[in-house]
Amino acid sequence: MAPSATSPVTTQELTDAAISNSIAQSARSLLSDPASQPVKGLAELDASRLKITHTTAPRPVPAPNSPEILSQSVCTDHMVTAKWTSHGGWEAPEIKPYGAFSLMPTASVFHYATECFEGMKVYRGYDGKLRLFRPDRNAERMLISSARGALPPFAPSELEKLIARFVAYDCPKWLPKSRPGAFLYLRPTMIGTVAALGVQKPSEAMLFVIACVFPSYDNPQSIIGANPHPTDAEKKQRPGLKLLGSKEDMVRAWPGGFGYAKLGANYCGTLMAQSEARDQGYDQILWLFGSECFVTEAGAANFFVVWRTKEGALQLVTAPLDDKIILDGVTRRSVLELARNRLARTWDSGDGAHIEALEVVERKYTMHEVEEAVLEGRLVEAFSSGTAFFISPVSEIHFRGKDLHVPLDQGTTGRYASLMKTWLSNIMFGKETHAWGSVVEEET
Repeated sequence: MAPSATSPVTTQELTDAAISNSIAQSARSLLSDPASQPVKGLAELDASRLKITHTTAPRPVPAPNSPEILSQSVCTDHMVTAKWTSHGGWEAPEIKPYGAFSLMPTASVFHYATECFEGMKVYRGYDGKLRLFRPDRNAERMLISSARGALPPFAPSELEKLIARFVAYDCPKWLPKSRPGAFLYLRPTMIGTVAALGVQKPSEAMLFVIACVFPSYDNPQSIIGANPHPTDAEKKQRPGLKLLGSKEDMVRAWPGGFGYAKLGANYCGTLMAQSEARDQGYDQILWLFGSECFVTEAGAANFFVVWRTKEGALQLVTAPLDDKIILDGVTRRSVLELARNRLARTWDSGDGAHIEALEVVERKYTMHEVEEAVLEGRLVEAFSSGTAFFISPVSEIHFRGKDLHVPLDQGTTGRYASLMKTWLSNIMFGKETHAWGSVVEEET
């Protein structure tokens, strides 16, 4: 008898099955019917069990624009930690003094990159309040990343509560009301900590959250440029970001991979190319994919172009999420939603400027299309979006031996990049009341 034909099990199916099993064990509350699961669940991440140990050695808050802030290495007095094991689940989380961890040299994270993280900020508003910007989106994305990185799952709402409590406890001192418009960078992170060299899913892990002082995003070069301290003359010579199109032999992410997840492994492979770009006077790599040169991301940020089609329609275009090679950026998502809500019709701004309506398009597009738009005078502007970069206009792209100049119709930025930056800043710093701005009640 001939053997029956069977469909081979794909790697994606195996991954999805493993993720489902992990959620059933460590985050049963995420299931539609937890009681139907045959396996007894482990202890879930629970913000109500939070313990607090206050530091006995508080440190001074760095002055604005000081070397400590520019170094991006000074953190606040405390951090959040929570440990997980495959036999007990999540232990009680703790706010404790900021300091070093003790890990064995055989820890999984050191050898197999079992790590994921998030990037977000807490803002001191001009109304005196502390705010987080769409923290639910960061927490949900971290769940996706942890599952893809073979790390334990959790209820995103519990992580969101832990972050809010940490901000309420530690950030009033580090973001005093005397400094409206300031922010701290928050880094929730999860690592595999099991001390074993076997190539396997880690049976121990740790979640932690830290807050770091950070330079202003108003000058992107202070964060990502070749010269971290540009002179006024240098700033005038090079407004906007200068991007270097990636070479044919360089790939940041690929279909079926994990470009959509915020894993450390997505970043380490890009650092040499980024260093080369800076050595050549560029701020970042514009990552292109395949022989077609599909545009994906600018460094670690999402990338947008505003252009006119050959038929004359004005469009805001960015790469889609379909192939899972693009990170679902919180700022990216917010730009798209604001554009669809506020730029669907033409209107006149308060300063007399004429704001033309545009169509929002998420599709694959190539660098050859961008080049053609530049040569035909149809490219209106380009910008990147991200947590660290915020909204950064692009002034130049080097592609296959050519320098393509991107218009900046307002001198140092494009009109639509400026609008997006203003709208988002107003929400983040409390100038506009919006559901995306999550106010944190401070602990005194």
